[in-house]
Amino acid sequence: MQALTVGGTLARAADRFADRPALVYDGREATYAELFAQVVERARSLVGLGVKPGDHVGVLAPNCWDYLVLYYAIEMVGGCAVLLNARYRADDLAYVIPKSQISLLFVGGHAWRHCDYRPMLGEVFPELAGWSGGELSVAAAPALRGVIELGDERPGNWPGLAMLEAAAEGVGADAVMERAEAVEPDDVGLIIFSSGTTSRPKACMLTHGSLSRMGTAMAGRFRLTEQDRVWDPLPLFHMSTILPMAGCRATGACFIGMGHFSADEAMDLLIERRPTVQYAGFPTIISALVTHPQFDRYDQSDLRINHVVGPVDLMRRYGTLFPGAKYVNSYGLTEGTGVPCYSEIDDPDDVLFETSGPICEGMELAIFGADDRIVPDGEPGEIRMRGFGVFAGYFDDAEATAAAVDAGGWLHTGDLGRIGAMGRVVYEGRLKDMLKIGGENVAAVELESFLATHPAIRMAQVVGVPDERLMEVAAAFIELNPGEALSEEDVARHCAGRIASYKIPRYVRFVESWPMSATKVQKFELLRGFTPERKIDPAGLAK
Repeated sequence: MQALTVGGTLARAADRFADRPALVYDGREATYAELFAQVVERARSLVGLGVKPGDHVGVLAPNCWDYLVLYYAIEMVGGCAVLLNARYRADDLAYVIPKSQISLLFVGGHAWRHCDYRPMLGEVFPELAGWSGGELSVAAAPALRGVIELGDERPGNWPGLAMLEAAAEGVGADAVMERAEAVEPDDVGLIIFSSGTTSRPKACMLTHGSLSRMGTAMAGRFRLTEQDRVWDPLPLFHMSTILPMAGCRATGACFIGMGHFSADEAMDLLIERRPTVQYAGFPTIISALVTHPQFDRYDQSDLRINHVVGPVDLMRRYGTLFPGAKYVNSYGLTEGTGVPCYSEIDDPDDVLFETSGPICEGMELAIFGADDRIVPDGEPGEIRMRGFGVFAGYFDDAEATAAAVDAGGWLHTGDLGRIGAMGRVVYEGRLKDMLKIGGENVAAVELESFLATHPAIRMAQVVGVPDERLMEVAAAFIELNPGEALSEEDVARHCAGRIASYKIPRYVRFVESWPMSATKVQKFELLRGFTPERKIDPAGLAK
């Protein structure tokens, strides 16, 4: 099997670290040999179901054991795993499933009480409502030929585990190995949607080679070994889990995940497992830990790295609460295979807290000014990068791909930064009109377009405002049609259940006119005099 494929790295780990713990998830554990055996078994099912090399296989599920095994199995047989945001709602699914040309969709009903995909999918694809197997034809998603549901104890129409088991019966492990041997490093193995700067998310294609090499680079920067235990509670549809998992495969480290982040469950897990690396990623997670009443019971004697990204002063404060661990910062984006910049852990503390570290080996990063020339160190400009980690493009969107990667191979990130102390990258914000809500990129125009679907709304403009829990949330400025009336809560109710909860504006302000330049609304003017009052609680609205 090719060394630089996802299946190849897993097979190599199963050979080198057979009896070492590979995975702790959902109260279950597996060694690398056991995990590999489970993946091969699921891969047999995929072959039996007719999944061909290059087929787009979607996964719409909460974090769970089934999800991880499916991801690896799809990669093993040469399919392309399309990992859909578990927080997507009907409006999102109606776009991303046809856009990515998913042929087989796995739906996880493990958390149906909190998020039930059955009615959502039935709403946007009515043909699924009564479908129970056999030939499938969906007008709005012509590539879709089947849905399989796992983890839902309720009776339902869609095929489930029994079909997977039956499909595997006629397929031997040798057929899986043959398929795995044929996968090449340059093959696209993963699609993750990134909002970019447009009104709809774009399907980022990543190759087996870039995923494997970036995982190895991450492992090197963290100095992972088979003795490490990496705790990562983040979502599986995000590079913040896919990349650390790749780092663990490369070194035999153990990946410890969570089905759903809960501060109580997290503290119990940390106290029991005593990780060597915390890959919490965002202040939301760390804040919930350090304020937890059981935090003092957490034995940190094995903890050596705490990875989280946020404001410098806040990170310094967290640093004092994890005194034995090195703080690791980072910079990245899906189009750069997740995170090509991590801190060098031997750097002085000031550099660790104030920069995002250097670009990894095999990648090049530079800061470009408005004249498209590289600026001297210390001067701000757009962060651009090139090398093995630059994504393979946006699926079915040549125009957007050409706009993102120029003729010289430079990926235009749309992010503002500079080269700081010791040649490290300093991220200073976004040139593009984007929000970063709880670590998720959300295009302002996407929310603006959705808000405008309300018949009373004439125009909406969305900006990001600081938030203690999510780092940034949406504030919507709205002009109503003449004679119409809405409350702030009415606007939020229009969003609830139709878009992902994290996208729902936490603040709504009504305006009668707009601060304009020659042709555009000057959004910075909207924030003059803004105060964080009358914050909307989406959960409260649901109640």
